[in-house]
Amino acid sequence: MSATDRNLITAHAEVKAEITRTDTKTALLLAFVGALLAGAWTVARDVPLTVPAIVAGGAGLALLVGAAGLLLWSVRPNLSGRHGFPLWATLTADQIGDAVASDLAADIAGLSRLAVAKFTCLRRAVDLTMTGGALLILAALLTAGGAA
Repeated sequence: MSATDRNLITAHAEVKAEITRTDTKTALLLAFVGALLAGAWTVARDVPLTVPAIVAGGAGLALLVGAAGLLLWSVRPNLSGRHGFPLWATLTADQIGDAVASDLAADIAGLSRLAVAKFTCLRRAVDLTMTGGALLILAALLTAGGAA
């Protein structure tokens, strides 16, 4: 095995590991956003809210729902068949061996683009979650302070 082959195999494993890490972070953030939405809804149901608190809280909840949508989009299965399992499902055993042997660099490029897209969605979802959380804190402060 040449040094280039070893480097390609290492790069391929690294990209796949990055996708796994991003999916794990996404799952954790999605659980957090879901818990935050449920908690905010529970509190908002039982507390008399002022109009400014409703506006701030509503905007915060909308941003959290947007973050959840981005998180779900980032883990949405890609069944277009460009690389990985969907492509392999259409090939014979001999064709899979040939495809993997001859097309590892292309697979690394495709998986890298997928990893960047997932990471971008995750980053935007984190930004929305932080902003939505800040608005929920503002709504709680407005409610506790009794702003009219």
